[in-house]
Amino acid sequence: MDVSAKQEIMEKARQLGVKFIRLQFTDIMGVMKNLAIPLEQLEKALDGELMFDGSSIHGFARIEESDMYLRPDPRTFVVFPWRPRDGAVARLICDVYKPDGSPFEGCPRNTLKRVLAEARSMGYTMNAGPEMEFFLFHVDPNGKPLLDTHDKAGYFDLSPVDQGENARREMVMALEEMGFEVEASHHEVAPGQHEIDFKYSDALDVADKVVTFKFVVRTLAQRHGLHATFMPKPIFGINGSGMHMNQSLFLKGENAFDDPSQPDGLSQTLRYYVGGLLKHARTFAALTNSTVNSYKRLVPGYEAPVYVAWAQGNRSALIRIPAKRGLSTRVELRNPDPACNPYLALTGMLAAGLDGIKNKIAPPELTESNIYHLTGAQLDEMHIASMPGSLKEALDELAGNDLMKAALGSHCFEKFVEAKSVEWDNYRVQVHPWEVDEYLTTY
Repeated sequence: MDVSAKQEIMEKARQLGVKFIRLQFTDIMGVMKNLAIPLEQLEKALDGELMFDGSSIHGFARIEESDMYLRPDPRTFVVFPWRPRDGAVARLICDVYKPDGSPFEGCPRNTLKRVLAEARSMGYTMNAGPEMEFFLFHVDPNGKPLLDTHDKAGYFDLSPVDQGENARREMVMALEEMGFEVEASHHEVAPGQHEIDFKYSDALDVADKVVTFKFVVRTLAQRHGLHATFMPKPIFGINGSGMHMNQSLFLKGENAFDDPSQPDGLSQTLRYYVGGLLKHARTFAALTNSTVNSYKRLVPGYEAPVYVAWAQGNRSALIRIPAKRGLSTRVELRNPDPACNPYLALTGMLAAGLDGIKNKIAPPELTESNIYHLTGAQLDEMHIASMPGSLKEALDELAGNDLMKAALGSHCFEKFVEAKSVEWDNYRVQVHPWEVDEYLTTY
């Protein structure tokens, strides 16, 4: 770490009364982990000298090769605003390294950094901006989450109908203190469902912000006696939670997706990028929609994108191009959900888009009609495919794709597919309540 950056963090920690620092990182599934250290160990941590047992982390390393080192990213130093100022708690997000000083292949953050480096070799930097949706539920007297929503409000409703407004306000204030530029927050379509959007940034920073966002929202919901969940589809019959990902590439400080000389303002680079996304959409679905439950959201009728097509104003397509141009020209990919590992999801999206640019993959014609109203024959005639219908189908698509295997690296690829295949098998052999209700007295 740069000496000046190291000194700046240590001085800031002392000035802010920090007593403990949480060194955070994620496993391959996207679950945040942390190692807490006292202030006295901060210098050692900043020098990358803190070791942990990687064999205890899902998908990391075998027991005979378990020594791992955490290297903090100085950009990620923040103090938790909800903790007492006397003996404050801060955090640093870390990359995982091996004892020989090389980046650990199973660290999702390292995986994303590798594909971002490929983009830079082509002259591009990637910006991304997520739209984060989540549910707030009641808990029982023991703190166990219930499926009772905390309100019956709908899209853009206000208090007193929106009972989560106070919790959401505190979340926004905490996020802003932690360096987020929150652009909007509101009640979403379903009862108990909320959305908070923050300003786009470079892709690595956004992935860090997504894992931070989920941690902050769940922590502050608990302080309000509620449970926040980023499960994509917790309740049948109402909308699920998505994480639409807006993305753009910049070249020499200019938005490479914008072209004022074109009637629609869209560059050829954008078109090729979209072509790559559409070509590989079924393949990276396992990364952007990574749970069994994800595919309960990706069904027609609940505003979720099911069909592999692109459009401008049409929100029934997988990809939408919002109307704003100039620096704001962007691609909105609508299938990701907030349960995904954002580092791996962005890796898959960017790898697909870059493949489109490198191989000049032209997208099909725009589809501006409501795709939900098209018949199966019409979809076939227009060559509009559907997204995978299950995690198993998505994993089969991922397993056969060399582009995604190269983007993820062999370690992440193999461990991710292995873990998610076990998840599918565990689900497949369970007897679910629907089956009991449907068959127990019929047969």
